[in-house]
Amino acid sequence: MAQGALPGFRDFYPTEFAQRAYIARIWRDVARRYAFVEYDGPPLEPLELYTRKSGDEIVAQLYNFTDKGGREVALRPEMTPTLARMVAARANALRKPVRWFSLPQLFRYERQQKGRLREHFQLNVDIIGESGVTADAELLAVAIDIMREFGLSPDDVRARVSDRRLLRALLERLGVGDEQLPAVFGIIDKIERQPREVSVEKLSALGVSSESADSLFSLMDGLTLDALRARFGDTPAIAERIADLERYYTYLADLGVAEWVQLDLSIVRGLAYYTGIVFELFDARGEFRAICGGGRYDNLLKSLGGVDLPALGFGMGDVVLGELLRARGLSDVPIGEPDFWVAAAEDGDLRDVMLAATQLRRAGASVEYALRPQTLSKQRKAAFSAGATYFITVGADFAERGSVQVDEVQHVEGAGASLVDRLEEMPKTLASIIALVRDV
Repeated sequence: MAQGALPGFRDFYPTEFAQRAYIARIWRDVARRYAFVEYDGPPLEPLELYTRKSGDEIVAQLYNFTDKGGREVALRPEMTPTLARMVAARANALRKPVRWFSLPQLFRYERQQKGRLREHFQLNVDIIGESGVTADAELLAVAIDIMREFGLSPDDVRARVSDRRLLRALLERLGVGDEQLPAVFGIIDKIERQPREVSVEKLSALGVSSESADSLFSLMDGLTLDALRARFGDTPAIAERIADLERYYTYLADLGVAEWVQLDLSIVRGLAYYTGIVFELFDARGEFRAICGGGRYDNLLKSLGGVDLPALGFGMGDVVLGELLRARGLSDVPIGEPDFWVAAAEDGDLRDVMLAATQLRRAGASVEYALRPQTLSKQRKAAFSAGATYFITVGADFAERGSVQVDEVQHVEGAGASLVDRLEEMPKTLASIIALVRDV
């Protein structure tokens, strides 16, 4: 019996790989438009790099082992600790702000569920060395423009934005003490996924009064910045955070993405290291897990790498994104069909086919031909099955005159005037075809 892939891992046949490559290409294209540069690190890191950030409890979620040198190591479950280590190593030499992105494969040993596997590829985009909300707006614009590039719209995807500093100030105004804040943040993080009475019970166990709990729930119910200012603007710490978010929204409008964004104070990002504006991207119909999440983590580099630099970033995985694209009919990607199929006429020579194929390939075209003698009719069927666009027949006089016959195998939608049309007034020789290929 054939052995399949390990649970939570994927095989990428050509169709699936084409979809993965398409996602990666869009990620790279948009990141580079925003002047981010690509980096990478090793897939295996010291275990301590992750326990230092997330505590020993993370070990249960890792693929970790002792290597042959006696070192405790783990397959990377995330990229931020590697980024912190790399930036710290060359902090003085790097131009600020650092604008980096990466496409690592990440591994976590956890329960499989919809939208979550034990391995996935993830786009990480980070800005290091800038504390202003201009950087926060720039970061979210990258994530939203990726959605737009995939053909999605604000009707498909919403960016839900919050600010942990604002939420902290609001909770303090409601009487929540510093010692209660971490646990209350944890309850808010789950507020959509558990019944209200369960959240109320947990808040009560922390000593939060029923009046404060009611006020907290009202904050989670689609409040606008204007409504927050009207209710709490007399508190300086809250007014300052509202002013920050107002500037943030202004910049988002200038960057052309404001219509995708809504304020949602229930977005706290479960990871405790976030310090400021945070966001998550969700499909508007609520069918999938978060597509993307991130925010500001100004203290993390100091705790991990010993370098005190403000920072912010997001991660966008390929699993949920791929599910969303398939659900919206946006995942059909060609799998590398050849431009040309070259065949020998009945009186032709296979070596001439190879010569023609080689010249076309060196001109930049994708070319296939039969690797064993076949009838022309069979080769035409093979060309169609392979998805070739043009069928070139090489005759016995090819070596002397370079003449060929070229036919369209199948019309490529949106390709404009076909090669056959453009050759209408030209001699049908391999040289003329190569000239047109190079012109394209």
